[in-house]
Amino acid sequence: MQQRNPTETGVVLTIGVFDGVHRGHQDLIRRAVEHAHIRGLPTVCVTFDPDPDLVLRPESHSLALATLNDRLRRLAALGVDHVEVIPFSRDVSLQTPEQFIASLTTRFPLRSLWVATSFALGHDRTGTVEALAAIGQAMGFDVVEVPPLKHDGRRISSTWIRELLAAGDVRLAAELLGRPYCLDGVVISGMRRGRSMGFPTANVIPPQGRTLPADGVYFVQATPLPPGTLHWERRPIDGNSSVEGDSGRSPVHEGSYFGVVNLGGRPTFGETERLLETHLLNFESDLYGAVLHVCFIRQLREVRRFPNVEELRLQIERDVAAAQELVIAERARSEQ
Repeated sequence: MQQRNPTETGVVLTIGVFDGVHRGHQDLIRRAVEHAHIRGLPTVCVTFDPDPDLVLRPESHSLALATLNDRLRRLAALGVDHVEVIPFSRDVSLQTPEQFIASLTTRFPLRSLWVATSFALGHDRTGTVEALAAIGQAMGFDVVEVPPLKHDGRRISSTWIRELLAAGDVRLAAELLGRPYCLDGVVISGMRRGRSMGFPTANVIPPQGRTLPADGVYFVQATPLPPGTLHWERRPIDGNSSVEGDSGRSPVHEGSYFGVVNLGGRPTFGETERLLETHLLNFESDLYGAVLHVCFIRQLREVRRFPNVEELRLQIERDVAAAQELVIAERARSEQ
């Protein structure tokens, strides 16, 4: 895509945190991009870091569905010409809607502002769609209100997705996101109990600040990546970035692998530290120090304590058998 200079021609602009860049966000941004193309204007997406919720409610804020880099790349992949990240602070939160919009127009000559129905900005969220429309009329730009995208009658939102993950419903969370929910982490050494039972695992400490699915055993698809940077921290951001199904780097071992993850503690051994313990199907190599990109497809069962190691081994055997059946189903579905 030929990128246009947003400071020369005027812009179509949208604003939001866009945590997770779920299907509702995607619908809003695609509409804005399509409108911009029709008018021959660039699209600018304004987002915030850190999340305003983290600054304003540090004791009760929600954990993120995506890293900043993840958000940026997914926004770029939707055709946005420029992503503007505003460092959020209490000073920013005290700005009136008029002050905030005025500060934006010093950088971007605003022609059209696209926002969701529920959107509001400025001090005490007084910058509702109606208030922004009045500001736009005074300052010479249009405000376009995009109705919410719904699933089974409910508005798709980051809050709903967090609720689903907290309940272990990674399948419906994936439907709302438009892709499976994924986590990254560096593979560390463990107690090698899985290997002693015939099911070696790659152990990862879950990333801090990210929403985690409920403790449980999951069917997953995982990609081993080189040591160093984590997923999405890999290449320049531009309007041509493609992110769906693309790690953007050469994997340690070619391709992705289906597997079984135990997310949580190890109650059979009296251990409560939360880990991602991933057994990859048909994979034998050592992954210590590599980054593992784990995407959750379906919950198989809850984590529970077994009376002895042999009972645990038999259950893992059943979990792996269930995963292998799901692999067959996944491959059949992909070939349709």
